[in-house]
Amino acid sequence: MERAAEDAAADRNAPTGQPDRAASGISGDVKPPKPEILRKRADFLRAASARRQGAPGFLLQARQRGEGEPQDVVRIGFTCSKKIGNAVFRNRAKRRLRALAHEILPGRARPGWDYVLVGRPGATIERDFADLLRELEEALTRVHLQGRDRK
Repeated sequence: MERAAEDAAADRNAPTGQPDRAASGISGDVKPPKPEILRKRADFLRAASARRQGAPGFLLQARQRGEGEPQDVVRIGFTCSKKIGNAVFRNRAKRRLRALAHEILPGRARPGWDYVLVGRPGATIERDFADLLRELEEALTRVHLQGRDRK
């Protein structure tokens, strides 16, 4: 019995193989930080009064955060009104919006910005996902160009 315990302890203490890449991110495979989720009503209201870009499947609201607010992180929120339907439909629409954000935002979103994706009745659930992806890329491009046009 003691022999089995010694073997188990030896296995636990045995050195493991070399990692595939550096743990510090020096290897060049650095991913952007994961976006934070907006949860406070005030953040949603501030985004609603800022830039907007409509798409057939959703509405994108975007706001560049001001001084005194964290500038190193991307924040995202999702909302669907009761016009979309009951809780089952609203949750399905929000799941699709979260999947869109997961696909597109890590490479396209800018730190220091808040984004809110608002579901549209019928369209967010029924629209082809590839179309939604393309629309989000276009909406992000247009939102970030809006500030340049005004200057």
